[in-house]
Amino acid sequence: MAAKEVTPEVGLKSFSCPHCGALAHQEWFSISCRTATKPSVNRAADMVTGETTVITRIGMAQIKVEATHMVSNSSMSQCYSCKGIAVWIGDRLIHPVKLTQVEPHEDMPPNIRDDFMEAASIVELSPRGAAALLRLCLQKLMVDLGETGKNINEDIKSLVAKGLEPEIQKALDVVRVIGNNAVHPGELDLTDDKAVATTLLTLINIIVERRIAAKKRIDEMFQSLPERAREAIAKRDG
Repeated sequence: MAAKEVTPEVGLKSFSCPHCGALAHQEWFSISCRTATKPSVNRAADMVTGETTVITRIGMAQIKVEATHMVSNSSMSQCYSCKGIAVWIGDRLIHPVKLTQVEPHEDMPPNIRDDFMEAASIVELSPRGAAALLRLCLQKLMVDLGETGKNINEDIKSLVAKGLEPEIQKALDVVRVIGNNAVHPGELDLTDDKAVATTLLTLINIIVERRIAAKKRIDEMFQSLPERAREAIAKRDG
C-alpha cells in the first residue's frame, strides 16, 4: 500500500518531504543571521544544506557575540529521512520551490513553450504572475492560429466567425479574462489562487491539442492516403 501523502504545512511534526517525498518527522528551527562583510554565494548549489541548520542551532553562543539577529516570521524544517532543509516565510514554503506538474503539450509551438514552462514554475509562488504569463502565451498562440495576435478579444471574435468550436472559445476567453485581471486587477483576485493558475495551464494545453495537434494528426493521416484518392477528393470538392 502506498504511503499516505501529507501536504507540508508550517509547524507540522511530520509531512511528506518536499525533497525526497518520504512521510517523515520534521525538526523545526528558528532562523538567525549575523553580519557578513561579503555574502556567501554558491551558484552551483540548488538547496540549503543540513550543515547550515546544525550551525544555526548549536553555534548560538558564538553567534550571539557576532551581532546576531533573529529573522522574524521565518523558520526552517529538516527532514529526518533525507536531511533536506525547507525554508518558510510565515506559512509559505519558499524552498524548495514546488513545481506544478503540468507539462507543455508536445505540439506546443517553441515560441510559447518557454513562457508556459516559466508560468508552471512560479504557480506556487505567484499565481498572479503565472496567469499573466499564460495570457502572453495565449496572445502568441493566436498568431499560430492564423490571427494577428494584437488584440486577443478581436482574434477570438475572428476565430468564432470562422467556425471555432464553442468549448474552445470558452477556454480562450477564460485564459483571456483571468489573464487580463492578473495584468490589470479587476473583479478577480488571483494573489493566492494556485488552483485557477493551474487550470489555465491545462486550458492552454487543451487549446493546443484541439487547434494544432489534432489538425496536424488529421493532415498526416490524409497525406498517407494514395495520391489518386486525394486527387479524387480534390476534384469532388472543386
